[in-house]
Amino acid sequence: MVSKRKLSKPDASGENSKPDLPKTKKPRASDNEKASAQGGLESEGVFEELLRTSGIILKAGEGQNEIAVDQMAFQKKLRLTLEKHPTYPGVVKQFISGLESHIKDRNQFKNCLLPCAPVRTEGSRTLVHSYCESLIKMLLGINILQPAVITLLLEKIPEFFFDVVGTFGTNFPRLIVNQFKWLDGLLDSQDLVKKLMQMLSVSPVPIQHDIITSLPEILEDSQQSEVARELGCLLKEGRRLTVPILDALSRLDLDAELLAEVQQSAMTIVPSVKLEDLPVVVKFILHNVKAANAVEVISDLRKNLDLSSCVLPLQIVGSQKKLKSQVQTSSSTSQVTTSQNCVKLLFDVIKLAVRFQKDVSEAWIKAIENTTSVSDHKVLDLIVLLLTHSTNTKNRKQAEKVLRSKIRLGCMPEQLMQNAFQDHSMVIRDFFPSILQLAQTFLHAAHPAIVSFGSCMYKQAFAVFDSYCQQEVVSALVTHVCSGNEAELDIALDILTDLVVVHTSLLMRYATFVKTILDSTQKLNPCQIRKLFYILSTLAFSQRQEGSYIQDDMHMVIRKWLSSTVPNHKQMGIIGAVTMIGSVALKRNEGDGGSSERPEPNFERDGQLSTLLDLVGFCCEQTPEVLALYYDELANLIEKQKGNLDLQLLEEFGKSLVEDFPTDFVVDLSPTVTGSFLFPVKPLYNLDEDESQGAIAINLLPLVSQSELGRVTDGTNNPSKRVVSPICLSPSFRLLRLYTGEQNNGSLEEIDALLGCPLYLTDLEVEGKIDSLSKQEREFLCSLLFYALNWFREVVNAFCQQQDAEMKGKVLTRIQNITELQNVLGKCLAATPGYVPPPATFDSEATEGGPSVNAVGAMRKKNGRKKKSDGSKASIADRSQADESSEGNQPDNELSELEKTAAEREAGNPLVQLQSYRPYFRELDLEVFTVLHCGLLTKSILDTEMHTEASEIVQLGPAELYFLLEDLCWKLEHVLTPGSTRRVPFLKERSHKDIGFTHLRQRSPKEVAECVVKLLKPLCNHMENMHNYFQAVTQNQGVVDEPGVNIQEHQMMSSCYQQLLLTFRLLFAWNGFSQQENTDLLRSALQVVADRLKPGETEFLLLDELISESFQYLLNFQQSVPSFQCAFILTQLLIAISEKPMAGWKKEKMALLAKQFLCRSWVKPSGDQEKGSQFNSALHTLLCVYLEHTDNILKAIEEISSVGVPELINSAKDGCSSTYPTLSRQTFPVFFRVMIAQLESSVKSIPAGKPSDSSEVGKQMQWNL
Repeated sequence: MVSKRKLSKPDASGENSKPDLPKTKKPRASDNEKASAQGGLESEGVFEELLRTSGIILKAGEGQNEIAVDQMAFQKKLRLTLEKHPTYPGVVKQFISGLESHIKDRNQFKNCLLPCAPVRTEGSRTLVHSYCESLIKMLLGINILQPAVITLLLEKIPEFFFDVVGTFGTNFPRLIVNQFKWLDGLLDSQDLVKKLMQMLSVSPVPIQHDIITSLPEILEDSQQSEVARELGCLLKEGRRLTVPILDALSRLDLDAELLAEVQQSAMTIVPSVKLEDLPVVVKFILHNVKAANAVEVISDLRKNLDLSSCVLPLQIVGSQKKLKSQVQTSSSTSQVTTSQNCVKLLFDVIKLAVRFQKDVSEAWIKAIENTTSVSDHKVLDLIVLLLTHSTNTKNRKQAEKVLRSKIRLGCMPEQLMQNAFQDHSMVIRDFFPSILQLAQTFLHAAHPAIVSFGSCMYKQAFAVFDSYCQQEVVSALVTHVCSGNEAELDIALDILTDLVVVHTSLLMRYATFVKTILDSTQKLNPCQIRKLFYILSTLAFSQRQEGSYIQDDMHMVIRKWLSSTVPNHKQMGIIGAVTMIGSVALKRNEGDGGSSERPEPNFERDGQLSTLLDLVGFCCEQTPEVLALYYDELANLIEKQKGNLDLQLLEEFGKSLVEDFPTDFVVDLSPTVTGSFLFPVKPLYNLDEDESQGAIAINLLPLVSQSELGRVTDGTNNPSKRVVSPICLSPSFRLLRLYTGEQNNGSLEEIDALLGCPLYLTDLEVEGKIDSLSKQEREFLCSLLFYALNWFREVVNAFCQQQDAEMKGKVLTRIQNITELQNVLGKCLAATPGYVPPPATFDSEATEGGPSVNAVGAMRKKNGRKKKSDGSKASIADRSQADESSEGNQPDNELSELEKTAAEREAGNPLVQLQSYRPYFRELDLEVFTVLHCGLLTKSILDTEMHTEASEIVQLGPAELYFLLEDLCWKLEHVLTPGSTRRVPFLKERSHKDIGFTHLRQRSPKEVAECVVKLLKPLCNHMENMHNYFQAVTQNQGVVDEPGVNIQEHQMMSSCYQQLLLTFRLLFAWNGFSQQENTDLLRSALQVVADRLKPGETEFLLLDELISESFQYLLNFQQSVPSFQCAFILTQLLIAISEKPMAGWKKEKMALLAKQFLCRSWVKPSGDQEKGSQFNSALHTLLCVYLEHTDNILKAIEEISSVGVPELINSAKDGCSSTYPTLSRQTFPVFFRVMIAQLESSVKSIPAGKPSDSSEVGKQMQWNL
């Protein structure tokens, strides 16, 4: 007896949506008709009669076949009737023949394939179930009919090969195949499956699709493995059946080996499968992941998944926006929508797996964590980490930890995040709460790269997402600003500044939120006030009507601050007022052409500004520091908005100020100066001695004397009189030269006499005299030197871009004067403990006597040494090494502090501590570094009759070169964020980190990088000169301190070499080069360097070729590096260049280079071995580079252990290994730590191999050996 099972409905949705045309029933005649026992009856009568007597009523046209009895009763009755028929088994053939004739009519065939309807007679209850199978399915349940019916159905399928589904409103092949599903009593399932597979090989794709998806419901358990293998093969052959095959396989019960095989087949097609099929493939792979191989499977999947194919349609649309064809645009837009939907489905699949499959979630994080190469990281990795953070609460912390780690290592550059947001915004929008949470957390991080990443997340979220997200972003940023935390406050204001520049109109919608920051200004310092007022001014004056309420609030706050007696509030008021002036002046200039019909608001605004300026001027007159700030702010405004300011407005506030400069600070040059001063007045540094008539001088010493010693004589008795202070000298001159340049199209002819005029100073020959001076005299002398240095720095800023040869010569001379004065100042500071210099920057809070401690230490060191002049040069190298120590990996902080103290004691040079006085020096502009282009310049000396009397050669010497390079490195270090910090950690946060970078902050990192790229040619010239110098030293003698070798010069040249290498490294390690918009700039930089090897041949080289040539050029400097610190920086530079990307041959050369440096003896010019914390830090990094880049890490470690260590053991107490001279008793802990760490890393990198994996077995055998 056949057991009854609940059968699934055939897939006949919509089959009856189109009414069939009514047809008259045609008489059926079988071709095989023969004489039968009942000769008077036709063959079709047997089929129809037997069905009718068994309880089936056949219908034609629209009506369904009807059944009057239960289907099992029908099957039993028909079987018995056939078996008891007089002509059995012949009657079976007649029955099948009748069926065949009946289903020739497609409508009748459809009725036979669709479920039968139960007969319901009026007033009687039916015993028939509400759902009945189709006639064909019931016939298949009768054993004596089953083989013939199966054959008949399979023979019918080819009739529909070329039918378009829908022609007859019915998908016949699908209905036919559905009849074979869930059959309880298949007599020969092997034969049926064999025939179906044969049919599969010849059918069109739609029919193949139907057959494959039906197989799991047709197959018996014993057949599943065999069919699964065939489907796996079919999966490899073509891509059109991917979805049905994987759908079928996912419903089959496969053994582990077969599942792995099928999973591998699916994995191989991931890179080439259609985008719309990708979600199904990935779902199959993830659904069948097992804990044992989860990491391996996920690793393969993330390698094969490439989202760039999903981005291509977006690029097509971008290119076609220029075309006017609407058809092309709409079709491309449709393509983009489809693409985005497919990507959305793909991540929905991943999201479900990550959420509900613990193994998948953990394995995916592990797979990303195990990826080490920067170039191997993808947009997919970032999205999956965000997805995990958003979806899986258990793995949220782990996902954040991995993301932080990847950002620190430079593996997740900001460009990758920008690509993720811009190309997959629909997907990432779902993770907005996590993005906001991560961005907020990252802004609190100690690591600058993580902070930068967090700020980029904010900016991208604002740019890409909807208005709700934008409002949340602005609210979060305002919260950061009002938090009072210095670090996050600064970065939040920087983000808002970027947003207001790029998305002014968008941010205007949320101006009310931004304006609330005005209520929390007590937590802001002057630099932050400038940023805030720039943001508010841009919003207030960008749209007249909408911004008026912001203007009113700003006016109120500024007036309140300016009227305050608190100095800090006055600072903030001046900064806010000048920032507002800039926005107004810029707006008027831009709007002149388009808004001339409504000039009234401009007059009203001018009145407000005039009142504001008068208030600012009144508040500044009596306080030199505040007045200097006002000058600096106006000067910065002119420089920032160069060419965009309203000249009338400029003249309004500038004219009176600049006219005061000659009156306050310039006097006619005279041989004697009357007055009582601490020191005799003497004009020094006159470059215009030939000009006897009309000569002028800067009245410095009398002003300093008046300011330091006699404040009561000036300004107190007459409140209306302005205070004249030397503090205002440099700021006032900066404003004068920028105002003059703006009014005269860049010409400074009106004020060029100030470049060469002398200063009233005193005799600066302090050698041996300084100790005899009183404390007041020493402090006075120090102040005088600070003012003189800052004057010269501003003079160099002003005239550095002048093209006249004589002017260039004078600028070079002024740079020489700066280096000379710095030497004198260093000696004076060393003898003046506790001295606090006069301020040079006024837009930051006072730096409370920070350098005084260093000055005391420096004095003690100085007194403990006899060779002051030799030490002065040596210290420069030591100082730059000290700076560099924070650049390298610092493996041992406990030793580091002790060794650093020893190194500083050893340096013992007064110049060393000048770096701690940087806030008290005026900032050099980036334009100053154009001086590096100068080779030899001739400065003419004219006699009284205007004839050229002599010719003096003015050259940029080592001291001047070092001065410029050191300042350039400080600037690059401040503004160019390194891309990878695996071997170049970020500097720790320095206090007052922005002091001395006011002008630099007005430029973007890209603008700074462009300036340096323009300097690369002269920098290469200088570096080649250094290379030649040290090559010559090496060839002439083996020992540096032999007679004839200038140790002082050697040390200075070594310091210059180190700063040159550092400049190159800071440039090429900049993370901005990883962004697509800076590719051309990177190419330009590499072209300059590569051109040194192949002059004139680099224009058409590919980027990879330029990288290779540049790498080779810089590699050539390895033989001439004079110190271990130089070797360290050169290695970092080569890594920065070679990682774009790191090719095999470069990796080999990096390992060889690092080994050469490790195997070289590093001796100081004095003959002592290099040592100390900086040496150990650099050694740690170089050893890591060697072991990470070598082909065989085991062999390298074995060589050090079996060769270097025994040599060290057998050496003298202060000796070292002869093969590895860097391996000594002091550095052994460094070698040990690195080797153990690298061994551990290598063990972790070996994946869980399979027994069949010969390569992994080989690795393990190697380890066992």
